[in-house]
This record gives sequence, structure tokens and C-alpha cells, in this order.
Amino acid sequence: MMRTRHAFLFLFLLLAQGLAVSTDAHAHGDTVKVVITGQREGHVTTEITWENDGDPVEEAVAATVNATNPDGSRTMGPWGLVRDAGKPSGWSTTEVLPPGTWKVTVDVGFPDLGHGESEIAVPVTDPAPSTAPSTAPTTVPSPVASPTPSAPAASTPQVPAPDPSTAPVAKKSDDTVWWTTAGVVVIALAGAAVGILLRRARARRR
Repeated sequence: MMRTRHAFLFLFLLLAQGLAVSTDAHAHGDTVKVVITGQREGHVTTEITWENDGDPVEEAVAATVNATNPDGSRTMGPWGLVRDAGKPSGWSTTEVLPPGTWKVTVDVGFPDLGHGESEIAVPVTDPAPSTAPSTAPTTVPSPVASPTPSAPAASTPQVPAPDPSTAPVAKKSDDTVWWTTAGVVVIALAGAAVGILLRRARARRR
């Protein structure tokens, strides 16, 4: 009896676990939504989410990307998708589309089915401008004329400046001569006067 109860309990647990796994597997729905958002430097960019709740697909995505030009004469792909860094729901191609207009289709097979298509245009990228040599004429500097030596200025005769020390000497000599002459005259006059007085005194005595 106890063995039978244990067997039924074990089967119940297995059934419950199986139901839980099935519920988790189908919680997001059974399809994925594929939106082709455009291109980045020729790489096809997409967003892949669950159809029912819009959550990003956390599992690895198995998809094929094909591109065709408008007249169908040129095709590119099939390519795969890799995660786009920094975007939880972003995916992109490793390969690059050449410039032009392309009809792009994306078909997802895992974790569930999904499909998307869009027309995108890849612009022509201008090449980096090259450094061209300058065509401007080179200006040659004109020679600078050397200055003409000027004629030497005519020498002006230099008049020696009077020595200030000689002027007072000359003046002093003149004064000395004058005083000497005056002294001689005074002495002569005095001598004459004395002689006259002596003569008169002698004449009276006689």
C-alpha cells in the first residue's frame, strides 16, 4: 500500500514539473516579431521580440537574411544575425550590403518562427579627401637693395674753446700793470713835492 502511494506521488511530481516547463516555454507565445529597422554602414539592423508581450528574445536566434535589388538581377545572402551591442532586442548582420536600394527579408526559425521584410537604401560613402599639392605660385622674395654708403660729411674746423683759466690771469696781469704804473707816478709826484719843499727850506735859510 505504501509503495503504491509513493509511486502515485512520484508520477504527480513528474507531471507537475512537465506542466511547469511547458508553461515557461510558451509564456512569450509561439511566434517572434521581426522588424527591419534599416542599415548602419551597410549592416542590416533588426529588432526581434516575442509577438505576445514584446519582450526581447534572450535565446540565440537562428535566422537567414536575404537581399535583392529592385529588378531582381542581383541578390545577397543568405546571411546570419548576431546581437547588436547595447540593444537588448537588436540584431544585425556581420556582412555589409553594397550601395544601392535593396529589398531585405529576414526569416527566423529558432526559438520560434518569425518573418520580416523591408526596403532599405545604402548610400554611397564619399572617399576621404586626399591631400593634394598646392598649385598656388610660389612667391620669390625680391632681393633687398643694399643701402648706398653716404658721403662723409665735410669736416668743420674746430675752433678751440677759450681756456677759462687764462682769462682771469690776463685780467690780473692788466690790474698789476696798472697798479704798478700808478704807484710809480705817485712815488714820483711825492718825490718831486719833497724836493720842492727841501729847496724852499734851503732858500729861506740863506
